Amino acid sequence: MKNIRNVLFYTITIGALSALLYWFMIQGQLLENPVLASAQKSQNLSSFDQFTETLLHDLTNPLAILLLQIITIILTARIFGWFCRKIGQPSVIGEIAAGIFLGPSVVGMFFPEFSGFLFPAKSLGNLQFLSQIGLILFMFIIGMELDLKVLKTKAQEAIVISHASIVLPFSLGVGLALFIYQDFAPDNINFLSFALFIGIALSITAFPVLARIVQERGLSKTRLGMMVITCAATDDITAWCILAAVIAIVKAGSFVSSIYTMILAITYVLFMVYAIKPVLKKIGDHYNYKEGLTKPVVGVFFLMLIGSAYCTEVIGIHALFGAFMAGVIMPDNINFRNIFIEKVEDVSMVLLLPLFFVFTGLRTQIGLINDPYLWQITGWIIAAAVVGKFIGSAMAARFVKQSWRDSLIIGSLMNTRGLMELVVLNIGYDIGVLSPEIFAMMVIMALATTCMTGPALDLIDRFMPVELEAKEDQNKNSGFSVAMAFASPLGARKMLKVTKALLAPEAEQQVTALHLTPSSYLNHTNTEEYEQETFHPVLDEARNLQLPVTTLFKPSQDIEHDLIQTANHGNYDLLLMGIGHSVFEGTLIGKVLGITTKIISPVRLLDTITGKDKLFHQDIFDERTSHIIRSVKIPVALLIDKNLTKVQQVFIPLFNAGDVFLLDFALRMSANADIQITIIDPSGLLDSNWQARQSIEVIETSAQNKLKLHTENALEKDFLQQHDLMIISYSSWKQAVESHSLWLSFSPSVLVIRK
Repeated sequence: MKNIRNVLFYTITIGALSALLYWFMIQGQLLENPVLASAQKSQNLSSFDQFTETLLHDLTNPLAILLLQIITIILTARIFGWFCRKIGQPSVIGEIAAGIFLGPSVVGMFFPEFSGFLFPAKSLGNLQFLSQIGLILFMFIIGMELDLKVLKTKAQEAIVISHASIVLPFSLGVGLALFIYQDFAPDNINFLSFALFIGIALSITAFPVLARIVQERGLSKTRLGMMVITCAATDDITAWCILAAVIAIVKAGSFVSSIYTMILAITYVLFMVYAIKPVLKKIGDHYNYKEGLTKPVVGVFFLMLIGSAYCTEVIGIHALFGAFMAGVIMPDNINFRNIFIEKVEDVSMVLLLPLFFVFTGLRTQIGLINDPYLWQITGWIIAAAVVGKFIGSAMAARFVKQSWRDSLIIGSLMNTRGLMELVVLNIGYDIGVLSPEIFAMMVIMALATTCMTGPALDLIDRFMPVELEAKEDQNKNSGFSVAMAFASPLGARKMLKVTKALLAPEAEQQVTALHLTPSSYLNHTNTEEYEQETFHPVLDEARNLQLPVTTLFKPSQDIEHDLIQTANHGNYDLLLMGIGHSVFEGTLIGKVLGITTKIISPVRLLDTITGKDKLFHQDIFDERTSHIIRSVKIPVALLIDKNLTKVQQVFIPLFNAGDVFLLDFALRMSANADIQITIIDPSGLLDSNWQARQSIEVIETSAQNKLKLHTENALEKDFLQQHDLMIISYSSWKQAVESHSLWLSFSPSVLVIRK
């Protein structure tokens, strides 16, 4: 009755108000100017024509164009970045390539009408300003990621290596300018400005890309990793100071007139270090926790950032130097910096920075390099950049008593340029030092030197491997070793309970908790904190279970590949994993796109080409899990969690002779005092298989009253719900899923083991 009253009231109210509004509209039209009414009638446009005209106008609205540009840029950058990660290259390479792809070099050449619609000339100003905001935030983050305390502890060696890696390429760049100035320098640029800019463009090292590679190679906590990060940080500080001076000289027109600009710049730096930094330190020490960073506090720091960028722009050394300096003087408290980086990084790196890549791509006209002579000049630029950075860094590292292997690694990493090079090149283009031809050549150099870093490191590892001391204890594995790969700490705590059950108490227990995380989530300042937060609840649970656990943490570009490699080369007896679910599972988009069952990966595509597999995924687990199961050489156990709280009542079904190996796990678990094991034998396997009978006798002898035999053909709901865990072979589980067995809906948590 109440629902009827509500519906009746709603209907009467809406109907009455709608009629009143209609009357208002009719009366309002009577008040219109007759000239306006006759003009509207003279257009003779139908309602649909009016709609389409309005729609076309809205499509070309500047805001609509900008939003469409952002959507296209982000999607393209993520796709290209994902592809580069799959082939072992930094994602920044893909993002740079995405910019070039969307620019006149590809899309503009083959689809000029589409390019003209998506990137009309009048819209590029908006795109440039947004990209500059992204760069300001990015340089602010780079400044915060520099740990000046580390620079102080390793300053002597780092300064020698980093300055050698600047001086040599800078000199080669100035020398190269002698040969290309007359042909490629803009008409209104003198040789001093052109030569200085070519020199500094060849001297830049991409600190963020280098730090990411160091993470992914597992070098972050090594002496070599700390050394090369310190060198890159010193390189960045020095190079940006030189760049500020070069910009001042270019804008002033001569070295003498630029002295006034440099005096202002030095005054600005001293003011920031000795006046602003102490104030920020007090604020940072007081608000160094997440809840303390309220909007007013964050507003103070953003105001300082924008003010610093404004000052350096007005002085004449570019706003990016001010943003970088603002990051450098942020409070030294690592916790505070990490919290602030989290607030800024996602917006900068994901939303705004890709705009800069595409804006750079729109400027890059590779089609201008249409002559063998121009490609020869491009080759000379790449050669000067590589020789200067690689040889300069490697020789300096060797001079300060680094090994040949470490020296070559330092040289390879310092030769990485990436995004920082594009920043410098765009500054040069904006102030008119670089012509379009030289700009395109330099962008190609940035791509080439960044791409070669990974292969160079692989070659060094291959021909100059690390000399490991022989450790007999590591080679001998008398116990049962488990690698437990987990994604979330909550899942890991449940997996530890299962691991504890699988290990005999008296035997030597070797458990490695393995967590691989996408390297794009981390920067070198927050990696250690992230590792501690990830493993803290896991280690607490291990202590409660009295289970010794070794932790293994690794940032990764390809988690699937690295997990397979770790399992195959880690001397483990079992890989234990949890089963994840796609966020699209069960949704319309999942059904339309086939996210959960039909997604195509490069690995599967390669297997299809070589005839190893079908193109579309048709397994009982997701594509990644299935690939890991096929590729890992040791037994794999997959935990399907259904609110697992304890492991005391366990049952193991033996559906066929291939399931007999599960009795080895039953034997190991039977040594635990709290575990009761039930063996289900619906097919009478124990009567016909001597190996199974022998295993059962061993269990009954070693652990009396711990084993029950169950011979019912059907798995009843009551029986299933009395148990905590079901252990089943992969083949039997697959058969049960494919045949839609009714008991699957009532099963407890399941451990699926592939022999």
